Amino acid sequence: MKVERPGHDLPHGPSDEEYRRAVSVLAQGGIVAFPTETFYGLAVDPFNEKALTDLFRLKGRPFNKPFLVLIQDEGQLPSLASSIPPAYRPLMKAFWPGPLTLVFPAVSTLSSVLTGDGAGIGARISPHPVARIFGQMWGRPMTATSSNLSGMPAARTADEVRRFFGDGVACILDGGQTPGGMSSTVVGLYQGQLQLIRAGAIDFSSLIEAGKAED
Repeated sequence: MKVERPGHDLPHGPSDEEYRRAVSVLAQGGIVAFPTETFYGLAVDPFNEKALTDLFRLKGRPFNKPFLVLIQDEGQLPSLASSIPPAYRPLMKAFWPGPLTLVFPAVSTLSSVLTGDGAGIGARISPHPVARIFGQMWGRPMTATSSNLSGMPAARTADEVRRFFGDGVACILDGGQTPGGMSSTVVGLYQGQLQLIRAGAIDFSSLIEAGKAED
């Protein structure tokens, strides 16, 4: 498969063979670690309930908490979201790709293991070149939960992923050290108004201003 590589490729990123192996691991229900613009993330196929359950157990995460999902473009949203709220349009235009997770109303076919206690699904687009290439080669949404044990700091390097999880992660795409900092900002809607669910790398006031600019 020919993949258009982003213009800011890393000088020493994964090889094509490593990307192909990562895609194969996902297809077989395994867990892959990969770098994003903040921390390393853990990917599984979000439509594979066993893979999701394995990921919960690996992280020691409560089963009522949802997983966030990475997409490559808006065209992948219909498999996850039943609609795109109009209030999200200016945010998607201004901040995607980037560390902004928007919580959409989930399609009814998604597993509750993915959505947790809620009826929404959080999705974003990462600008990191390794995440982009990996996602393009996979061709579908994938989870992008941070690579940490529940309640602990997330991994910024491939070595930290190995130290945290050992053989629990079947494949690691090594893209060097990630910047760290704050995770993605998570935003939802309540009674038609933007609601901050988790503070993160993008200030909530910037999102409000972007929304007003489109009014």
